Amino acid sequence: MSGAAHTITLRPATAGDLPQVLAFIRELAVYERLEREVVATEADLGAALFGPRPFAEVILACLDGTPVGFALFFHNFSTFLGKPGIYLEDLFVRPEARGLGVGRQLLAWLARTTLERGCARLDWAVLDWNEPSIGFYASLGAVAQNDWTTFRLAGAALHRLAGG
Repeated sequence: MSGAAHTITLRPATAGDLPQVLAFIRELAVYERLEREVVATEADLGAALFGPRPFAEVILACLDGTPVGFALFFHNFSTFLGKPGIYLEDLFVRPEARGLGVGRQLLAWLARTTLERGCARLDWAVLDWNEPSIGFYASLGAVAQNDWTTFRLAGAALHRLAGG
């Protein structure tokens, strides 16, 4: 895909894009060496993204009209700032489209959306071994929050704490 000029377009995903969104999630999981953890189905994503109470949004990046990447995000809230933020859960660009500006355009769209919605910040996490992504994010001015440790409660531990 390199060598020639390409047109990058971004658009919100629709329910008809669910197979593509799930395919991107699976490709991201393979890249992150976490494919065994993907249990999401199109029905799960459809309910979460397009159901009565949508929990997240997806933007698709297309190169010359063909989807080559996506960003899945949702709102969070900073009590210290007293303002909402946007949390980028996943960003993925297919290997053949990397280096063409697709990821940068997705993040620029998210930055504009963050500001347009009156949000105070845009947050995301990156695996500590993912040096190409860490370097890319740093080149954009993103700052690692190394003083914070992420915790997760899931599965049996979640049920135990909930009293179940």
